[in-house]
Amino acid sequence: MKRKEIVIVTPALASANNGNWQTAWRWARFLSADYRVHITDAWGAERPGADAALMIALHARRSAASVAAWHAAFPERPLVLVLTGTDLYRDIETDADAQRSLALAQRLVVLNEAGPARLPPALRDRVTVCLQSATPRRARPKTPRHLRALMVGHLRDEKQPQIYFDAARALAHCTDILFDHIGGGLDPALAAQARALAAQQPRYRWLGALPHGATRSRIAAAHVLVHPSRMEGGAHVVIEAVVSGTPVLASRIDGNVGLLGHGYDGYFEPGDATGLVTLLQRMRDDPSMLAHLREQCDRRAPLFDPARERRTVLSLAAELLPPHPQEIPDERPRKTP
Repeated sequence: MKRKEIVIVTPALASANNGNWQTAWRWARFLSADYRVHITDAWGAERPGADAALMIALHARRSAASVAAWHAAFPERPLVLVLTGTDLYRDIETDADAQRSLALAQRLVVLNEAGPARLPPALRDRVTVCLQSATPRRARPKTPRHLRALMVGHLRDEKQPQIYFDAARALAHCTDILFDHIGGGLDPALAAQARALAAQQPRYRWLGALPHGATRSRIAAAHVLVHPSRMEGGAHVVIEAVVSGTPVLASRIDGNVGLLGHGYDGYFEPGDATGLVTLLQRMRDDPSMLAHLREQCDRRAPLFDPARERRTVLSLAAELLPPHPQEIPDERPRKTP
């Protein structure tokens, strides 16, 4: 029996090694046992999945051309729009293409628990919350001799690396607080700042873009992941830290609160480098705070179980692509001749 086809449109493919690609790749694996799945950065007649039964598009604005082309070609076929970050928290307010994508989609997916509140009330009955997942790793022992902070995020304004830079400068006199930073230099000006800071502050290291496996190893080895973004849909790196036994210090934005919970005690206000400095000093001086944040993260970890995310994705696909009668196996008991 021929399996139905699903096309996943993502504005970033494997070479980008960013959150959109990780989501697309993981969902393709979840779906591939039951469907033929194609991943592409744009949809059209000459592209993979040209005659698919379902489109899953990541990012309302950046995938808008594919969304519009799909609807024009197949107005009766279902479309799932995944709101991944800058589209949910910026583009849908002002960008006509992003707003059109919202209107055309049969289902909207957000990646954090606070996401539905960002959408107009009239659209909320279309929304599914799908928390992303990561394979858990055993927590590593952490040395008490120093505190190693780690930021994972490409150098671009939305990730607010300046807050991390400012904290490293403010704590330059502390020989027992170390700052590692993983991420590609997408913004040349921010990359220049990172290089200059590394030359001035020996306890700040910009490691550049690393393979995913190496990044996960460094997350597991760090005492704390710092995530200062001003805009997130549901950062996968935060999830990877939580399931690796590494607590998180994060900006108090919906994308982070929707993962870590309203009662989490590791938030600082967006753009507040002084607040981040205070939290880092407390973690260094009070071992119980590190343990407390880790316990809070451990309680959230089951929400990021791969089996849970897989069930959500498969349920969504099954709802939109119900089997035809001839595809349903006949499970009635058969008479013995």
